[in-house]
Amino acid sequence: MSQHHLNLGRTEFGNSSHAGTLISMEEALLLLGEWVTNEKLQLHMKQVAALMKAWAIEKEGADPMTARAWELAGLLHDADWEKYPESHCKMIIEELERRHIDPAVIHCIASHGPKYFGVEPESKMDKMIYVFDELSGLIHASALVRPTGYEGMDIKSVLKKMKSASFAAQVNREDISDAISRIDQSLEEIIRFILDHQKQVY
Repeated sequence: MSQHHLNLGRTEFGNSSHAGTLISMEEALLLLGEWVTNEKLQLHMKQVAALMKAWAIEKEGADPMTARAWELAGLLHDADWEKYPESHCKMIIEELERRHIDPAVIHCIASHGPKYFGVEPESKMDKMIYVFDELSGLIHASALVRPTGYEGMDIKSVLKKMKSASFAAQVNREDISDAISRIDQSLEEIIRFILDHQKQVY
C-alpha cells in the first residue's frame, strides 16, 4: 500500500460551524460495529480511545465534552481500515463530515499518520493520537506473549521489545520516535501512562 495512495490530498476537514458537535459514544460504538468485524482491530481502537480520554482528563484538565472529543477520535481513527483498506482515513473522515462532527475530531483522525495521510498533527489531541497509536499496539502485543499479561510489565521490558525489530514487526518504530519528538513527554513517561491505563481495556 503506497503512502501516496493513502494521501488525503487536503488538510482542511469538516465545517467550523460544527465545532462542538459530537455523536454519542453509543452511536460511535454502533458505527464501529457496522464497519469493523475484526475483534482485535476493535480492541485496538477501544484501547486508544481509553488512553485518549484518560490523557485529556488527567493531563489536559479537559471538561467532559472535550474528553469525549478525544475519546471519539481514538475510537474511530481506524474505523475504515478493515472495510476500505485502500481508502483508509478517507472514508471515516467523509462519514464524520456527513454527520457534521466537530472538525477538530476529524483533523485529529486525519493526522494520526502524517507520512501516510499528508496531514500534520497540530493540536495536542492530534499529537497524542499519533503518540498512542503504534505504541499502544506494541504494548498490547507484549502483554499477549506474557503469562501474566499486563500484570508486572515494566518500562524496561517494553523498550526491549521495541528494539527487537522482529517483534510486532508491523509496528512502525520510526512513527513512534517521530510522534514522541513532537511532545514534551519522554518515551518512558508515555509507556508508563499506557501501562497504567491500557490494562483496564483488555
